[in-house]
Amino acid sequence: MNSKIKKSIKFSITIAVITFVLAAIFSVISSSVLNGVEWFIGLIIVFIIVFIGVVFDMMGIASTAASEAPFHAMAAEKVNGSKEAVLIIRNADKFASFCNDVVGDISGIVSGTASAIVVLQIANIYGNGDGSLTHIIMSVLVTSLVAAVTVGGKAIGKFFAINSSTKLILFAGKIVAIMENKLKIRVLPKERKNSKNPL
Repeated sequence: MNSKIKKSIKFSITIAVITFVLAAIFSVISSSVLNGVEWFIGLIIVFIIVFIGVVFDMMGIASTAASEAPFHAMAAEKVNGSKEAVLIIRNADKFASFCNDVVGDISGIVSGTASAIVVLQIANIYGNGDGSLTHIIMSVLVTSLVAAVTVGGKAIGKFFAINSSTKLILFAGKIVAIMENKLKIRVLPKERKNSKNPL
């Protein structure tokens, strides 16, 4: 089997496992937290989850839109995070897959589940519970509002991702630098020594 195909399959399996674990963790945490708070606090939590998805979607797009050139100049000046930014761009497909597909999709799924919990809480307080007219109306309103905020947020995020990709990826590079240098958590693959554009 071709080495590229093997790497692709390995990466796909890894992403699938990470997605399963993260989705389970976020679902359990969000459900536990939402069941113990008032509905309006729950709605705020839902929008926080949506915001996380929008931010990661923006970062994923920025990684595919950014150019290496500015970061090479920054690396020469030893700007913190610039080397990591170059690695992010060189691994843009994997970085975008994690940001958009893993975190982005998980945020969408979890926010949907969280919205359902909030709707049920509202229906139990102001209506006759699940199946009531209040439940149906609130379900439509909350679902529509969350969908509108998600789509609108991603549209704005795409604008910034394309027009401010250098700043966004430098910020991401600084976060990765902290994780790898301070916390000793390997996030990006090591650069090959025989690379045409060594850092």
